[in-house]
Amino acid sequence: MRLVRKSDYLWEIPREGGMRVPGRVLASDRLMAAIRDDVALQQVANVAHLPGIVGYSWAMPDCHLGYGFPIGGVAATAFDEGGVISPGGVGYDINCGVRLLACGGIERAEVESQIEAVVARLFQRIPCGPVPHESGMGDLSAAEMRRVLGEGARFAVARGFGQADDLAHSEERGTMPGADPAEVSARAVERGRHQLGSLGSGNHFVEIGYVNRVFAPDIAGALGLPENAITVLIHTGSRGLGHQVCTDFLREMASTRFDFSLPDRQLAAAPLASPLGKRYLAAMAAAANFAWANRQTLMGLAQRALAEALGRDEAQLGFRLVYDVSHNIAKVESHAVGGRSRKVCVHRKGATRALPPGDDRLPPAYLRLGQPVLVPGDMGTASYLCAGVATTDEHPFYSSCHGAGRALSRKAAIRRSRGRSITDELKRQGVTVRARDRRTLAEEMPEAYKDVAEVVDVLHNAGLLRKVVEIKPIGVIKG
Repeated sequence: MRLVRKSDYLWEIPREGGMRVPGRVLASDRLMAAIRDDVALQQVANVAHLPGIVGYSWAMPDCHLGYGFPIGGVAATAFDEGGVISPGGVGYDINCGVRLLACGGIERAEVESQIEAVVARLFQRIPCGPVPHESGMGDLSAAEMRRVLGEGARFAVARGFGQADDLAHSEERGTMPGADPAEVSARAVERGRHQLGSLGSGNHFVEIGYVNRVFAPDIAGALGLPENAITVLIHTGSRGLGHQVCTDFLREMASTRFDFSLPDRQLAAAPLASPLGKRYLAAMAAAANFAWANRQTLMGLAQRALAEALGRDEAQLGFRLVYDVSHNIAKVESHAVGGRSRKVCVHRKGATRALPPGDDRLPPAYLRLGQPVLVPGDMGTASYLCAGVATTDEHPFYSSCHGAGRALSRKAAIRRSRGRSITDELKRQGVTVRARDRRTLAEEMPEAYKDVAEVVDVLHNAGLLRKVVEIKPIGVIKG
């Protein structure tokens, strides 16, 4: 793959063949040395073939091989000018995302002294694993599922999970506009009916941590995140329901003939203006609402578990939702492209929206700060909270990385873990971990991921976000 260096942290894949726009990759020299050998670069070029794509096909510094789109891929297609929607640009786990809580009433020393009990209680309270036999919400009826798919996080709040104020600190206030539960198949609804309020497996987790470093005291103070503040980080998505929605529409798009061809069948797409394209957007929004309701429910379960483990009342622990962001979603937004404002459908697949201060899509409390951007790392290092910044340079539709990004495939990680105890290794690093399956710990061991600090520094140094705090883990549960 031919690459042209444009600046210290920006690389371009020139147009060739059927590419409608160039590709662009954000990376340091060291990260690019690894990315060069990843099929993800070819996927960046493939995405550039999408009808109606505008600007560039982008890849974040955490990019790696995904389905159709690279994970860490961003692309926008013209909404009213022949653009398409591609489920591969959203992914199977629709609205997989991250939620961060600050716990202002808990001292770090108190939690560290009882971390074994805290992790055990979290593991007991929160259903984990690929197919839990129970969920935090219990089995839902078809009528209740329609409400979840239409209301999102509001449904969980009404059931006693969290507070109404939480909605103001969630992307889209926890409810994606345009959702139509009728476009979600009966099979998808059945899968979701048993899974609302469950974590799942793979790279999903609930993590107890503390603020280790503060880079931007003004923003950290406004968010209630001083040094040593205790945090809860939740990473999960739409579970089996979202997977089924993606499966259903990929199958339908792949079998429908349109007047365009693409270099990879995994990029199956439909025109945004077509009935099929509109149906997918409506079903995707409904699945996104399920994910927001899921994270809202898990937050409530985590709060209860912490209070029980510490022998305290929930109100004493000072829980506050900092923000909830999605990193697998497509949204209709307006952006400056080629010197004029255009309405586009932005696909973010393993990428997080990072709006600048003053953007009217931000909640009022964050209007002067910029959008909080949550970038989880691996179990043994750190995660970051950053903030979107304004820029006059070309940018990936105000998008950011979503994590560290895999450095090893899951199979390679399992091979490397043989004969080792990942639990004991993490314990020696000061991290207590519980998982439903030892294989998950092997797949997710720290060395399976890139250096999250370097990934974040690329975007910070490129002027696309601002580092706010670094969060160190002390306790983790996984599926």
